[in-house]
Amino acid sequence: MSLPVGMIILMVVGVLVYFGLAQRILDRMRLTDKQALAFIAAIVVGSFIDIPLMRTPVELNVNVGGAVLPAALAVWLIFKADETAERVRAVVASLLVAAAVLLGARYLPYEPENMFLDPKLIYGVAAGLIAYLAGRSRRSAFVGGTLGIILSDVAHFVTIYRDAIPGTTDIGGAGAFDVVIIAGVIGVMVAELVGETREKLQGGPVLGLHRPEGLYEFSKELRPHDQTKKEKPGQASNQTPDRGDDNE
Repeated sequence: MSLPVGMIILMVVGVLVYFGLAQRILDRMRLTDKQALAFIAAIVVGSFIDIPLMRTPVELNVNVGGAVLPAALAVWLIFKADETAERVRAVVASLLVAAAVLLGARYLPYEPENMFLDPKLIYGVAAGLIAYLAGRSRRSAFVGGTLGIILSDVAHFVTIYRDAIPGTTDIGGAGAFDVVIIAGVIGVMVAELVGETREKLQGGPVLGLHRPEGLYEFSKELRPHDQTKKEKPGQASNQTPDRGDDNE
């Protein structure tokens, strides 16, 4: 039996974390290596646990690994955000992702064989890209991607419950588990790729009042000329201030 896409992605992420290749991303996510590995392990175990919440008139189950734990981490990241604007962007990203998934479910072909790609990949990648564009940071992209998919499941349940349509909703379960993982990982990786590219094009992080937290530690390595130009005691500096300091 082949492994679900979400499981494969989690194992790859776990290996990267274990070997310290994702440290910079984890710093932005407010997580340590041990916390990240523990969280990944908890999601894997929790993916096999469904909590039944309703049996009639509509069956409702909530998956621990695909809904409860990702939603808890997303909410925690929202409260840990440095600025109110980042919290707002994360919430807006979640709502936009949920709306996009619901519209896709309505207008895209229902049968997977009629789609050019696996629906899980389509929804996951689209959700990750939308989450980044709306969130504009690694944390907000993760929140928007994961929480948006979960909210779309909740909205689906509300719709069938309101219309008294017989059926089953597995929030974060079944194929939704894969979509949640794909959306979160894609959102973070796109944010990391775009952020790294922008820093390279700009010559590295620039000091400033509005500089993203966590980049100060890299300033000495990326701007060595600042360390070589030492002023002698009592000598006034003739250097012009770096204009980038005020624009960051």
